Amino acid sequence: MKKRDRILLWPAYFDSSKTRLQGRRVPKKLSVVFPKLEEIQDATRNLGLGSEVVLGVKYPKVPWQETGYILVPKKSSKTKIIHKIAEKLETLRK
Repeated sequence: MKKRDRILLWPAYFDSSKTRLQGRRVPKKLSVVFPKLEEIQDATRNLGLGSEVVLGVKYPKVPWQETGYILVPKKSSKTKIIHKIAEKLETLRK
């Protein structure tokens, strides 16, 4: 069920091993290799966004792989939130 006050974030959005056609939403320079849900959740916490992890869900472009996703409250546009999280993921990995 979709919620209009939340944004759904898949790990593929931040994965540097994926192409844009495979689901990556950020530029290569902001993406990381194989991001985990825990890392994305840590990045959302550091940004002050509350998040909820949903496990056992398959990304539509890769239906054979259960990746899960994260729900984040919609405080601005989805693109801006994704880019902020990607920047934070990059700093957390270093």
